[in-house]
Amino acid sequence: MLSSDDLEKLRKAGSVAASARDIGMDMVAEGVKLYDVAEEVESYIKSKGCGLAFPCNISLNEIAAHYTPSSNDKSAFEIGDVVKIDCGAHIDGFVGDTAGTVEVGTNRYRELIDSSRRARDLVMEFVGEGTTISEIGTAIDSSIRSDGFLPVKNLTGHEITRFNLHSGLAVSNYDDGNKTALTAGMIIACEPFATNGGGMIKAGRPGNIYRIVRERPIHDPDARDFFEYVKAEFSSFPFCARSCDHPKAELLTKKLIRHGILSSYAILTEVRGGCVTQSEHTVYISGPRGEVTTLP
Repeated sequence: MLSSDDLEKLRKAGSVAASARDIGMDMVAEGVKLYDVAEEVESYIKSKGCGLAFPCNISLNEIAAHYTPSSNDKSAFEIGDVVKIDCGAHIDGFVGDTAGTVEVGTNRYRELIDSSRRARDLVMEFVGEGTTISEIGTAIDSSIRSDGFLPVKNLTGHEITRFNLHSGLAVSNYDDGNKTALTAGMIIACEPFATNGGGMIKAGRPGNIYRIVRERPIHDPDARDFFEYVKAEFSSFPFCARSCDHPKAELLTKKLIRHGILSSYAILTEVRGGCVTQSEHTVYISGPRGEVTTLP
């Protein structure tokens, strides 16, 4: 179990992430640039004394995850876009991870958006100490299928530990047969993805989100200094060049990738080009009923 001080950090990080999520979702409108939303979401998180647990993901339509705009991204939302806002805040490594979906100017995908949200909220009603991964997956799968859609089977929720966003357990969106039971003190992210496509995602081109994969000698002094900055600013969390307070971030990030020190996350898309929606909460397992930390 977390100490009272650490639990307060977790709660604050969750609350800040939830407010940032809602700010981002409220900004989504025709003609608004993705870059402006990402910057606003991340600026809010930092203004509240939190660090970024990962760059703000803004994934459209058939893109399920891992898209964040670069500094020179001029793309803007268009009528009919289905927009997933996924953001995370941390305090001293304790993370709030949350996501929601909105549609630009139409109601064509309202039921699909509601489906992932309903599945998430259903799990929030019973998840707690003793709940099995299989039970969570069964509930999500049944809920989404009853709406006439499919869960994305090869995207999962995840256990979170301090300074580790994806740690230990994968929390599947279908019954994967895992009878592992949640125990007191665990932190999990439950994030159903619903689609009108094939129910699977594939890895696309490399995106703008990076992580440290190894340390090795860096002879270029600028690259070495930048790497030290990244470690100090983001620790083990994913980051993007846009979020760096460094004038050469874009250039030096690419240099560190070429040296095998950083790796980029692939942009994930639905296998049949179907539309994907996402809803996510972080939950602290504190007893028979977990505590949802990502409420505003």
